[in-house]
Amino acid sequence: MPRQIIIIGGGVGGTITANMLARQLRPHEAEITLIDSTGRHVYMPFWLYMPFNDSDPQSQLLVRDERTLLHQRVHLLIGQVEQIDVANHQVHVSQSSALEPASGKRESVLVYDDLVLATGARLAFADLPGLEEGPGVWHHFYDTEGALRLRQALSTFPGGRIVIAVAGIPYRCPPAPLEFTFLLDDWLRQHCLREHTVIEYLYPLPRVFTIERVAEMVAPLLEEREIATRVFFTPEAIDQQRRVIRSLEGEEVPFDLLILVPPHRGAQVIEASGLGDSQGWIPTDRHTLQVKGQEHVYALGDATDLPVPKSGSTAHFEARVLARRLVAAIRGEALEGDEGLYDGEVMCFLETGNRQATQLVFNYEHPPEPPRPSLFYHLEKQLLNHAYWHLIPQGLI
Repeated sequence: MPRQIIIIGGGVGGTITANMLARQLRPHEAEITLIDSTGRHVYMPFWLYMPFNDSDPQSQLLVRDERTLLHQRVHLLIGQVEQIDVANHQVHVSQSSALEPASGKRESVLVYDDLVLATGARLAFADLPGLEEGPGVWHHFYDTEGALRLRQALSTFPGGRIVIAVAGIPYRCPPAPLEFTFLLDDWLRQHCLREHTVIEYLYPLPRVFTIERVAEMVAPLLEEREIATRVFFTPEAIDQQRRVIRSLEGEEVPFDLLILVPPHRGAQVIEASGLGDSQGWIPTDRHTLQVKGQEHVYALGDATDLPVPKSGSTAHFEARVLARRLVAAIRGEALEGDEGLYDGEVMCFLETGNRQATQLVFNYEHPPEPPRPSLFYHLEKQLLNHAYWHLIPQGLI
């Protein structure tokens, strides 16, 4: 009988893994099911740009039907995973009937031989007092609705004090707050508001970015743009009435407009199933991507506790490794040397404003050596934003 492979999550990692397995394994070797809660695949890097343009939230650059991205052999199940029972190799899924929504949810139980957890990260607003009151004087760009509200806030912003802060580490796409800061500086200059605006960038670490060599490259650029920085600032609470953000270190910073990277956690189903740590991140072997303490269960992308960025690039490289490992295991093939081992490979871009960007390439052993920002890397990132749909989900590069 073919092995039953279940993949939970239709983001970058889950989609690439499913497609590569479908291309490499024959029907008698494996049946592949991908479970996704919405059936819509979102290109999250596009959110960074939405506050500064008039792009349609239904744009083909932002969102597409997951089915159109999957190999024909991959079975797509749209539903909410309620429970993962690793002891019995079962996944409990609830589905709403599109034809009879009033009839309630239909429960189903799927049995797996191999399970891939690509469950991603979620925004945990309640983890920071003041955010649970809902958007008001603070904003974010970590989902479509947040990016659109921020666009509206900027469109009526008369000038004043803008504070950009990171609620805690880890969070999705580590360069994004810096990128947003540089793009904001550009936007304010283009709209003749920069001389009427103070920008301050707050970060929880003793430097402006997680990786020291990147921080050393970026810090002078922030200074050149007259963007104030404050490090060792870990947000403790937001006082919306007084318009101040307070830190665990005992500081208060006032603002007219606060742009915050919200707290992040692992998926709720991971916490509910007892598979995550205290923040819901899945303990994962850094090379094999196997969930620690579990057989035939793997994790990748934002869902893991690995010391690599939570980004599509990470999931991209992990998916290729994981697919190779699963194919070898199913066929009884031996993996030689470093074959089938993830080395922490990541490649991403960092926008630095003025139509320039730099590139970050690194792995577990070798930190990035970011080149001087240039138009070349900015154009390369824009090209990737457009080519993504045709190349990345299919695992073609």
